[in-house]
Amino acid sequence: MALYEHVFLARQDLAQAQVDALAENATKIINDNNGRVVKTESWGLRSLAYKIAKNRKAHYVMLEIDAPGDVVAELERQTQINEDVIRYMTVKVEAHEEGPSVMMRKSDRDRERRSDREGGREGRPDRGDRPERSERPRRDFDGE
Repeated sequence: MALYEHVFLARQDLAQAQVDALAENATKIINDNNGRVVKTESWGLRSLAYKIAKNRKAHYVMLEIDAPGDVVAELERQTQINEDVIRYMTVKVEAHEEGPSVMMRKSDRDRERRSDREGGREGRPDRGDRPERSERPRRDFDGE
């Protein structure tokens, strides 16, 4: 059987439970046709580069599939009919990626950076070469 990655974008006004139901429906289609879903990732609500059908954002979901080509054709046919899905793309791959996808690693890294910004400087090395703000000499603009 061939390996595929299937990504679909769901409308922004759907609840996360409805998006999960769409992923379950896709998984059911694949399993019913003798295919197998290796991994499912929900990338969350993300901004689009341009408006698609009056949507500025969309819920992104990726499925890693191990199935023959006719199963993918059926999945794409069912996805095309569904009005909650605004875009989809299926790509044949040589091998599935181990661990989380690039998008999930990026969101983890962004979350860590955000917590560093909001939480102060915990966990960061001390900048011994730079004096604290209160210790810095104050400069006047008239040169004195």
